[in-house]
Amino acid sequence: MKHNMPDQHIFEYAVIRVVPRVEREEFLNVGVILFCSKQKFLKFIYKLDEPRLLALSPELDIGELRKNIEAFDHIAAGSAQGGPIAKLDAASRFRWLTAARSTVVQASKVHPGLCKGNAGEKLQRLFTQLVL
Repeated sequence: MKHNMPDQHIFEYAVIRVVPRVEREEFLNVGVILFCSKQKFLKFIYKLDEPRLLALSPELDIGELRKNIEAFDHIAAGSAQGGPIAKLDAASRFRWLTAARSTVVQASKVHPGLCKGNAGEKLQRLFTQLVL
């Protein structure tokens, strides 16, 4: 006898963090990006806690950081402001955004999971747990 799982979808996510000085390996989680192919869902949500970021790194250029995070957001959303990368399909954008790089804005390793129902709700829960 087969048991059907109630509408579960595989998803992948990464935590987006600010690493002000890569050599110190200190970071602050600022967002979460989640991709669910079956739901055609790719979304990035973030919060820049400027006082915490400046406490971690007083010399951090918040304006430059904000531009980098907004570019990340535009690419995830597939909007025209995201440039040529934003024109790729959602899976390719997710892979590009979560690729390892040694910049101030970095992604954790990609984690898989299963969600019942809405990927947006799962994204919000992860954001609350890992960022807020």
